[in-house]
Amino acid sequence: MPHAVDPLANLQTLIRCPSVTPDDAGALFALEQMLAPMGFAVDRMTFAEHGTPDVENLYARLGEDGPHLMFAGHTDVVPVGDEAAWSHPPFAAEVSDGILYGRGAVDMKGGVACFVAAVARYITKNGPPPGSISFLITGDEEGPAINGTAKLLQWAADEGERWDACILGEPTNPDTLGDMVKIGRRGSLSGTLTVIGTQGHVAYPHLAENPLRGMAQLAEALLDPPLDAGTENFQPSNLEITTIDTGNPATNVIPAKVSAGFNIRFNDTWTVETLEAEIEDRLARAAASDRLRPGKDSQIRYELDWKRPPSPVFLTRDEALVGAVTSAIETVTGHAPEISTSGGTSDARFIKDYCPVIEFGLVGKTMHMVDECVAVPDLELLTDIYERMISDWFAGRA
Repeated sequence: MPHAVDPLANLQTLIRCPSVTPDDAGALFALEQMLAPMGFAVDRMTFAEHGTPDVENLYARLGEDGPHLMFAGHTDVVPVGDEAAWSHPPFAAEVSDGILYGRGAVDMKGGVACFVAAVARYITKNGPPPGSISFLITGDEEGPAINGTAKLLQWAADEGERWDACILGEPTNPDTLGDMVKIGRRGSLSGTLTVIGTQGHVAYPHLAENPLRGMAQLAEALLDPPLDAGTENFQPSNLEITTIDTGNPATNVIPAKVSAGFNIRFNDTWTVETLEAEIEDRLARAAASDRLRPGKDSQIRYELDWKRPPSPVFLTRDEALVGAVTSAIETVTGHAPEISTSGGTSDARFIKDYCPVIEFGLVGKTMHMVDECVAVPDLELLTDIYERMISDWFAGRA
């Protein structure tokens, strides 16, 4: 009989590995110890790139042919912050009043622990699946995401791996387990806008060019009008200016330049190329105005740098995969989940290039917070959902 059938025990083992990104701290070894006795062939590899930390990753597969279902996730976690502010040590995995406390409890060692338990229970009841199940687990989701899922997928594909579907175990539920399944994500595009002026004395503005006036004008053009009103599957695209900086501590000096960082979360109204073109057009038109620069007949001088790589928008339309997950949720919880594309980016942005992917995991209220925690009954509930989803997905592929 496979071990690792208990999601609580699995999760406690993983949390007790203090795998603050990019350190593995034994988390992938612990996962390997859970999977190998079930018959999984396990590969662990470290990826590296200049200027980024080396990262350990794991790929494990059970089965050699047939329909291939992948579970993807990560074992790295964010820093704990002020450890003294935690009511329970962040890596002790203590249970108090039915709540398990620990960094990574919901984001997302809990999802990994539950899927391991679900596979173990499925095998115990049914034997090996009529196809293949794999785990694609990185230690670089919370970091720069350079030496993690993207490279792991490419490595596996180069080894001949092909997948029919993937479930990513990120915490998707806002309030109650079963609330929400994510079938896509908005894209993400970031840039830096620099307005160039002429430094001078604030008492003699005619001898200077204040770049902040130009920045105000260009920023307004970025923000108004709204990019769109949303689409059938996505909420409206949104641009946020996240920082403005002159590097100027003096109040009597007009600065020489000012830079602003911004990020756009965009829906399927846009591609990266059409959105960049829209932003560049808005800036070019706004730069010709002297509305906030009386007496200045020259255009605003500016530079725009796009941060690479952007994350494209995507939507999963695989009815068999979506149906298997939503049906399992409804059967176990008694209510149908919301189908959503809300939230930020995830490693699904890499996986969607290889196979259909959806996201479903635990309740995410406490992720990245002090006293990150999960209700122990939710671990059993998620394991039940995953187990039924595995059964239903393979049955649908027969």
